[in-house]
Amino acid sequence: MLATIRKNGITLAVFAAVTTGVTAIINAVTKPTIEHQTTVQQKILLDQVVPTSLYNNAIQKECYLITDPALGTAKPHALYLARKEGKPVAVAIETTAPDGYSGAIQMIVGADFSGTVLGVRVVEHHETPGLGDKIELRISNWINSFNGKKVSGPNDPHFAVKKDGGDFDQFTGATITPRAVVNAAKRAALLAETLPPKLSSLADCGDANE
Repeated sequence: MLATIRKNGITLAVFAAVTTGVTAIINAVTKPTIEHQTTVQQKILLDQVVPTSLYNNAIQKECYLITDPALGTAKPHALYLARKEGKPVAVAIETTAPDGYSGAIQMIVGADFSGTVLGVRVVEHHETPGLGDKIELRISNWINSFNGKKVSGPNDPHFAVKKDGGDFDQFTGATITPRAVVNAAKRAALLAETLPPKLSSLADCGDANE
C-alpha cells in the first residue's frame, strides 16, 4: 500500500514538473508576440482619439501618470502626450465614467489644450447589451459624435445629452449611459485645458512599476 502511494506521488510530482516546464516554455515563446500585439492595438486606439496628422512624436513612449477628481476615480490615470516638432499639442487621457448604468465605464479621451475633443473611445464597460452598449464603436457610430466638439466651460449647455438640453443623442430606453460618457468626456477635455503648465511635473508611467 505504501509503495503504491509513493509511486503515485512520484508520478504526480513528475507530471506537475513537466506541466510547469511546458507552461513556462510556452509563456516564454508567446510573450514577445503578445506584447507586440498589445503595443499595436494600443497605438491603433491612440490614433483613433488623437489623429496622426496632429503629432509626430512616439506618443506611446510619452506616457505619464495623472491623478485628478475629474477623471472619475482617485487612482492615477495614464496620459499620453502628443507633440508636433517637439511642442505639446494634445493628450490622450484614460478616464473613468463612474456613473454608468451598470457600473464604471473606462474610456480614453483625446483633446487639445483649447478644450476641443479630438476623439473618444470606450475601452471597458458592463452596460446592457442592445441598449447601453451603443457607446461601443463596433455597435454604433455614436461615439464619433464627440470628434471636434469644443467644451466651452464646465456649464456648457451644448455638451450634454439632448434630454438635458445638449447636443448629444441619447439612446432609446437608455439615457444614463450616454450621459455618463458625455460628462466624462467633458471633464477630461476641461482638464486638458489646464495641463500645459503641469506637464513637466507629471510622473512617468514607468514609475508605477518601480
